[in-house]
Amino acid sequence: MNKADSLRRRITLAYLAFAAVSSVFFAIIAALAVEGIEVRLVDERLEEVAAWAGPRRAGGLAVDMPAGLSYHHGAGIPPSLLALPEGVHEVTVDGVDLHVLRGRDGRGEWAVVDHGSAYEQIELVVYSMFAVAFMGFMGFAVVLGRFLGNRIVDPIVELAKAVEKRAPQLPLQQRKDELGLLARTITGHTAELKEFLDRERFFTGDVSHELRTPLTVISGAAELLLVQTKHDPALYAPAERIYRAARDASDVTSMLLRLARSPEQLEWAAMPAAALASAEVARCQGLVVNRQVALRYAGGNDFTVHGVRELVLAAIGNLVRNACQYTDRGLVEVRLEGSSVIVADTGPGLPPGARARLRNEPMPAGERGSSGTGLGLGLVQRICAHLGAALILREQVGGSCIEIRFPRELTRH
Repeated sequence: MNKADSLRRRITLAYLAFAAVSSVFFAIIAALAVEGIEVRLVDERLEEVAAWAGPRRAGGLAVDMPAGLSYHHGAGIPPSLLALPEGVHEVTVDGVDLHVLRGRDGRGEWAVVDHGSAYEQIELVVYSMFAVAFMGFMGFAVVLGRFLGNRIVDPIVELAKAVEKRAPQLPLQQRKDELGLLARTITGHTAELKEFLDRERFFTGDVSHELRTPLTVISGAAELLLVQTKHDPALYAPAERIYRAARDASDVTSMLLRLARSPEQLEWAAMPAAALASAEVARCQGLVVNRQVALRYAGGNDFTVHGVRELVLAAIGNLVRNACQYTDRGLVEVRLEGSSVIVADTGPGLPPGARARLRNEPMPAGERGSSGTGLGLGLVQRICAHLGAALILREQVGGSCIEIRFPRELTRH
């Protein structure tokens, strides 16, 4: 799983986003409060001093200012402050930060200067504390997000691993929250699927077993007819078709019996892929006799397949027979590439229903029922799923090209 898609990461980022938005909101509120305090403590103080000192100076009384404050009138205003307009200003003169209130009365201009205000330093300390609090808040959000993310995600990962390993008993089922509900739901659904698959497996095995006896009788009778009619072509050909159909049906029945078993109950062996592919090509040569179709084995780098011989042969054989059956003229070719067996033909290509089935896509409208490839393609898909192989439809101009790709753990070059 990509880290960018991790639920832990999303939870942590959500907490970070919440912390950042909250910090910005409180920072704006704090900045407004600091500025309001400055107006209250500094600006209004200067206005009060000006309101007290102006009338006293106009009345010829002494204007004794507290330490750090000075009142200047007319020519007594320092030159560095003369250019300031009326109002409160923050200026720096000779490296000293000053708060200055400029005004005008009936006798001329005046200025009140606060030399000793430490409010700028107070502002710096306050904003520094806000910055430290912001960093701490963000760090706490990361820690809290990781903690809660682990508390939420770890049980989900534990449940996913138990499902992946097919544990007989899933964890978390005793919990009262949504995770417990999820675990119980998965357990119930898995039990239903297992029951359905068991019913399907038993049905397939029972039907296949019941078909073996009549198919054996038909095959024996067809063999007897072949012997008795070998000098009569008109009867020999139908007898041969009956025998071939009975043999194919018997092979399908045996294959279904094997598919009805779980993979671990089958006899697995190591086999050369080249021998299997060439054997099926030789076996299917009778399907192209007296037709404008060539069936050939094109070779390729051999590799060893670890699987059930009958099932691997059946998968390759069904693809070859389908290709021969639906190709009117041209070539049916079987070759090896990498860890794959590939069957390509120059026929009309697979119908839309079969292509959708191979690619696990929704069936096109009007393509319900048979996909146009008979029972063979469905059997090949089931065999590949049984062996852990992949059935892949390759793009090709003209005809079709189907690949059986065996997994690495089932092959050895």
